[in-house]
Amino acid sequence: MALAAGSTTRLWTLVAKEFWRKARRRLRAGPIYRWRYSGRTPERVLIAPPDLRLADPQIALEIYYGRYPLSGHMVETGGKSPFQINVPSRGWQKSLHGFRWLRHMRSAGTELAAANARALVSDWIAMHGNQISGVAWEPGTTAKRVIAWLQHSSIVLQGAEFPFYRAFLKSLAMQVRYLRSLAREMPDGKDRLRARTALAFAALSLPAPASALRAATRNLAEELDHQILPDGGHISRNPMTVLELLADLLPLRQTYANQAEAPPPALINAIDRMLPALRFFRHQDGSLARFNGMGATIQDRIATILRHDDTVGAPLLHAPHSGYERLSMGGVTVIADTGLPPPLDVSNAAHAGCLAFELSSGRQHFIVNAGIDTYGAAEFRPLARATAAHSTATINDTSSARFSHSQRVSDLLGSPLIGGPQHVPCRRIDQKGVHGFVARHDGYVARFGFLHERELKLTTNGNVLTGRDRFLRPGGAAIRNNGRDFVTVRFHIHPDISLLQDEQDRLMLAATQGDTWVFTCAEVVPEVEESIYFAGLGGPRRTRQIVLAFKASEIAEVHWQLTRTGIAGYPENN
Repeated sequence: MALAAGSTTRLWTLVAKEFWRKARRRLRAGPIYRWRYSGRTPERVLIAPPDLRLADPQIALEIYYGRYPLSGHMVETGGKSPFQINVPSRGWQKSLHGFRWLRHMRSAGTELAAANARALVSDWIAMHGNQISGVAWEPGTTAKRVIAWLQHSSIVLQGAEFPFYRAFLKSLAMQVRYLRSLAREMPDGKDRLRARTALAFAALSLPAPASALRAATRNLAEELDHQILPDGGHISRNPMTVLELLADLLPLRQTYANQAEAPPPALINAIDRMLPALRFFRHQDGSLARFNGMGATIQDRIATILRHDDTVGAPLLHAPHSGYERLSMGGVTVIADTGLPPPLDVSNAAHAGCLAFELSSGRQHFIVNAGIDTYGAAEFRPLARATAAHSTATINDTSSARFSHSQRVSDLLGSPLIGGPQHVPCRRIDQKGVHGFVARHDGYVARFGFLHERELKLTTNGNVLTGRDRFLRPGGAAIRNNGRDFVTVRFHIHPDISLLQDEQDRLMLAATQGDTWVFTCAEVVPEVEESIYFAGLGGPRRTRQIVLAFKASEIAEVHWQLTRTGIAGYPENN
């Protein structure tokens, strides 16, 4: 109860802080403060930073014809400006006002694309440039827009007449001043780091005194030291955040170099840690493991970022600060969550997936977590975050962590994780021919009185993954049969895998072109149930899961094994 009370206190403290932030933001958007965002208009853009995000000239053509494929939604404007229409998708609106889609115009490289980019920027300035409110002026969106306008200023200003040139620079300078006034008070997390990144880009790309660059560099360094963990992960524990931040930080490093300025050591060190961390989370097909807010992966995005990794070495096997373990051998990869929940104020996308794992063999995924449907309906998000959507154990059909569903909280903070494991000790097992770990968590102790311990070992050149799930009371006493000890251990199967049963009642996981894995359990007869995979590129897909269901008072420990075998046309892997 003390834990719950402490979590509740921290939650409402955050609610109060966010309410105060929004009140101050409204005040600063009013006429009393607006004069502070005016000032001298820069004469020109000194340099257009590079953009590493993938670009498609075909999308530039779609936008020219009034079709905007943003944030998973296609919106047709019917000849109107996109800034005039009311689209209910908040994600689409944020993408529109973030202007990252300018990269497609730059990729097209035509006069038509440049004219269209200029017209759309002009529309935004006319409709939103002096009205500091709504999605368009949320600090995170403003930071994206500042970076995008700078990166693609060459296409926006190509052939521009002087009045537009001045209006563009005036608006850009206003947005930079606005962002500078809010950055320190922004909530913890990636948006605040992106704001600091945008201000550093602006100090390098626009004429500014040396003091402005020193301040931007210093603030960026402080934020990087705070948010990027020693092993290269992000404090949110979301693998996608590492990818997103690198897509901004790598061009920023290059912009320092192009301007003959020394980048802060914190930026160099953060990038040097984050690139191996990105490799850590990557399966061999190029996709990222589905933990803590990770959805579908576009592999080319990761490949583009990793071209800047000069080490090109094997991924690390141990990320203790981020709270993950990796087992890798013989073309087999296992990635597991062995960490505490992220801090409350950056837990809006966190999952209750402690001790969950994923297994891939070659370029095919076999055991997965459900992941999230990044652009799908919001009502599915709680299902994807629940423990039951992960390849781990649930007790009494309850998640190992709790989420806030208060309307008052969600209006300000979303749905943060407010309870979960407090201790997750993990011990690595690395011997000749063996990669493994033993970890346990106490996420169920407060409610049900016992711990979950999991041991995974990858052996025999990656051909065998052995697992042990153990349930025990903290003091070592026997678990009582009180109706609150029902355990379900789940293994979610990737939808591309066929699940078959042989004449010996063994479950076989078979890829169409690849390996076959056989699942066995000594103590419990495995069952097969329906499941859903949220992280498909085309949206959620039906799939199946292997389930071990039992009472912890009767079976306190289960041993299971996944064994790789050959299939028709492939050699045996024994």
